[in-house]
Amino acid sequence: MLQEQLLAEIREANLTYLMLAQTLIRQDKAEAVFRLGMNEESADILAALSAAQVMKLASRSTLLCRLRVDDNLVWGLLTNHATSHAPDHAAKKVGNEATNALHAGILMASRVSEVL
Repeated sequence: MLQEQLLAEIREANLTYLMLAQTLIRQDKAEAVFRLGMNEESADILAALSAAQVMKLASRSTLLCRLRVDDNLVWGLLTNHATSHAPDHAAKKVGNEATNALHAGILMASRVSEVL
């Protein structure tokens, strides 16, 4: 992928994320804070941005959103695979998929409460 194409895709992802975040925050701030994994102060700032400010932020070459899944346990639960690496690199299914997704949601939610 060419460097310019990559930068254009980052900018597009930024714009999409900022627009989605603003919409979520304006509809239900408490739910948005939970779903976006941000604190209330950041949510207030983001909700108050004008369209021009959103466009300016989105045009940055740095991705503004962050992947919240940052450990093997949550990745394993979300993908329904074991978190330890088997010697033959074959992934093994673990538990019930719905239970694993719920557990992953609880773990990510607890990290949001740490931010607040």
